Amino acid sequence: MRVRPELADQNRKYRFMTVFIIVCFAVLLGRLVQMQILEGSAYREQARGLMIKRITLKAKRGLIKDRRGRVMVDNEVNFNVYIVPRYFPRSAFPKLKKYLELDDEQSRRIQKKILDAQGDRRSFSLLAVPAITWDQRARLETNSFELPGVRVLTEWKRRYPYGNLAAHVLGYINEVSRAEIRRLRGYRIGDKIGRFGVERQWEYYLRGKPGFERFIVDSRRRRQKDKRLLRLLGPPSTRRRRPRTGSNLVLTLDLDLQRIVESSLRWHPSGAAVVIEVNTGRILAMASKPAFDPAMLSGHLTREQARQLYDNPYHPMLDKTVMGSYFPGSTFKVVTAIAALEERLANTSEFIFCKGYHEYGRKSAFRCTSKHGAMHFHSAIVQSCNIYFYTLGKRVGMNRLSRYARDFGLGTPTGLGLNGERGGFIPTKAWYAKNMPGGFRIGHTLNAAVGQGNVTVTPLQLAMLYATIANGGKLYLPQIVERLETPEGKLLRRCPPELRRRVQVSDATLRLVKAGLRGVVAEPGGTAYEAWDGKLPVAGKTGTAQVIKRERRSRDPRDWWRFADHAWFAAYAPYDKPEIAVVVLIEHGGSAGKVAAPIVMRIVRDYFAKVRPRSAGGRRSRR
Repeated sequence: MRVRPELADQNRKYRFMTVFIIVCFAVLLGRLVQMQILEGSAYREQARGLMIKRITLKAKRGLIKDRRGRVMVDNEVNFNVYIVPRYFPRSAFPKLKKYLELDDEQSRRIQKKILDAQGDRRSFSLLAVPAITWDQRARLETNSFELPGVRVLTEWKRRYPYGNLAAHVLGYINEVSRAEIRRLRGYRIGDKIGRFGVERQWEYYLRGKPGFERFIVDSRRRRQKDKRLLRLLGPPSTRRRRPRTGSNLVLTLDLDLQRIVESSLRWHPSGAAVVIEVNTGRILAMASKPAFDPAMLSGHLTREQARQLYDNPYHPMLDKTVMGSYFPGSTFKVVTAIAALEERLANTSEFIFCKGYHEYGRKSAFRCTSKHGAMHFHSAIVQSCNIYFYTLGKRVGMNRLSRYARDFGLGTPTGLGLNGERGGFIPTKAWYAKNMPGGFRIGHTLNAAVGQGNVTVTPLQLAMLYATIANGGKLYLPQIVERLETPEGKLLRRCPPELRRRVQVSDATLRLVKAGLRGVVAEPGGTAYEAWDGKLPVAGKTGTAQVIKRERRSRDPRDWWRFADHAWFAAYAPYDKPEIAVVVLIEHGGSAGKVAAPIVMRIVRDYFAKVRPRSAGGRRSRR
């Protein structure tokens, strides 16, 4: 039977459509098999990830206390607004601005932060607005459905209740950088890390351990509480881990004494002070002026704040107690005296005549503060005669002088390990031969003998030197932390005093030097006699350290402060049974006896009157 042409053409079309439909269904079926069977587990995990969210619970940072348990650094609750750029539409920004009452500058800063987030950072929470109020938090949470990608987290903020008191010791914290996140373990974007002081040195113990929480959200990122859905999270123990609070740090500082020391420096723009417990090496107070505000540095600095801080000519970010290297001036003469006595190069009954200058070759550049006349060992210390110590220094020689200085801990860091501590510098003949035009000359020794030339020390090093003289030759490691405690106050670790070494110096030598130091304060003509009240049992040594040669100083009155001498006073008290060593440096302060010595006397007086009061019989009263 013959098929009509139009029917044959229609049958071909039906067959083509049938094959096309079968192929399409085969492709769909194959894709379904691939997605459900071959790749099913991967897609299930991806879908689960869209529903299950995990947030980090920040740990509460440990407290920092003084030696009596008074809190110097603690924490306060903050409500911080975070935004995940990937889920936050631009159209929602006006509402965010309205609910948080943001000004135009804040709005621009937040928008720029969101736009700058590229790549993986778009999936991370970015801190948008720190420390909002209760009312602002309530408005955000009430209208959260209008603000996808926005959440408010309750976090801990560092609080410094005493402002900038002991700022360089305590330090500050701020946000960890991306480079640090790659280098350090356990840190995430938005975490805080110690940057300075004990906040940095004891970061591992203070920071605690963060926790986490896992929960389920719907398509609008609203948290779900359905028990059937919560089973997807596994057992309750895997859903949440509480953060672990950091350990508490108990310092050796005494809060009352720290206040006394910083108050004593208040009339001077720049300086440093250290108070050491003579028989333990514990630091009771340590101040560098000017200081910074730790709370400001722990937040977000404005450009103007940063400019004022880092352009300050008095350098508030420099911890002058351990980072500043200064000529010690006449405070160094105790090293020259000890070296000469120990090497039997000084006769205490020998007189050396001071005519105001020391003749060296054809020059008389090595001068004294006045024409003292005939000086012996004791009077030379009391009146700080340079000519006498030039003579002793020439006898001792540069290398022996350097050896004794290093034995007392000068020229190397003390071991405190705080704030990038420097070691000062004690030169040798070999150093001069290598680094100075013309090599070593005897004039270098003369300068070193009176704490000038290339000799530099830090205030902490000088305090340890005088503490070592006071306690009979025991050089301790300086200590700023007394113990580590749990958040509940249980002892975790105690830091006992640690003896660095016993300095090889005889009791007879120390007795002679101590007698001279006592005379500096208590004898008429002593360089600190005018600052003495006639009652305080103090022994010490003034030091007026020349910063630049007088003939090179500018006559411009605006340069006066920059070219004035540094004023030192290093002391210990009581002189018969020493308890504390005190060192004060006033940068460009001028005369040590008139500037630095009265400050030390005030610190010592207030220490024994207010911090460690004594009874009429001379014994310490109990507090």
